[in-house]
Amino acid sequence: MSNLKSLNSRKTVGTRNIMFEIKRDWMLYMLLILPMAFFLVFKYVPMYGVTIAFKDFNLFQGILKSPWVGWDVFKEVFSMPEFYRALRNTAMLNLLDLIVGFPAPIILAILLNEIRMNWFKRTAQTILYLPYFLSWIIIGGIVTQLLAPQSGLVNIFFKSLGMLPVPFLTEKWHWLLTYCLVGVWQSSGWGTIIYLAAITSINHELYDAAEVDGAGRLRRIWHITLPGIKNTIIILLILNLGRILTLTFDRPYIIGNSYVIEFSDVLSTFVYRVGLQSMRYSLATAVGLFQSAVGMIFLLVTNFIANKCGEEGIW
Repeated sequence: MSNLKSLNSRKTVGTRNIMFEIKRDWMLYMLLILPMAFFLVFKYVPMYGVTIAFKDFNLFQGILKSPWVGWDVFKEVFSMPEFYRALRNTAMLNLLDLIVGFPAPIILAILLNEIRMNWFKRTAQTILYLPYFLSWIIIGGIVTQLLAPQSGLVNIFFKSLGMLPVPFLTEKWHWLLTYCLVGVWQSSGWGTIIYLAAITSINHELYDAAEVDGAGRLRRIWHITLPGIKNTIIILLILNLGRILTLTFDRPYIIGNSYVIEFSDVLSTFVYRVGLQSMRYSLATAVGLFQSAVGMIFLLVTNFIANKCGEEGIW
């Protein structure tokens, strides 16, 4: 009986503390209403649309009145050869981006941190950040003007030297290299922001002590800078692995063409071509749900591995 009374008294005290905090900071809680409403309306309520993947969706009947078909849509998707080609290409392009593009902002951030001339550092950062603010339509136009087989400036220069034109955009292996390098050029500068912020949080006395002990610049980078941003690298790596089957539509669609469709057809373009253009919304939703489920599995597995290895994951 006494234990029950003590438990009730603790609950009462806890409730009073919560009410006291709400009364004290009510303005802060009011500020949370708008972002919470945003996520509720635009993130959680639309999740009901996932049920389209399990229905024979009819645009005129709507989601509620469309008949249920269970897993038939997924069976149809998994029986399509084009789906497996798009799945392979999505995983391959994301993996190449991870191998080629993930280390690039780390290296750039370390190089920028080592620059001592502030004016040059600010100028370099501005130049590196600029491509991120260009749309892929503009970038696609730049790539075409530079790398087109006959009219591109690069191939015109090659031909003026008596060399054969390089099929950067019309041969699948050359296109693969072009795709990766253009992605690095577009995103690596912006990615340095997070790493530069992590580097600035490192105690500068460690660098001074290492310099007194005779450590050179490379030694300081290897033993101080990289361990100092290790947690940031791991978290971003986990997030990137969670998006291993999620590839934006614009980049492969703008740079790709019919000559390299064997590599450029990814899940997002597959959904656009087979699902949306043909008005097969159930199929498009099923592929999107499959991507989200696989991405969640990768996220959980990589975070679990990071925690087991003694590193700090996302949670």
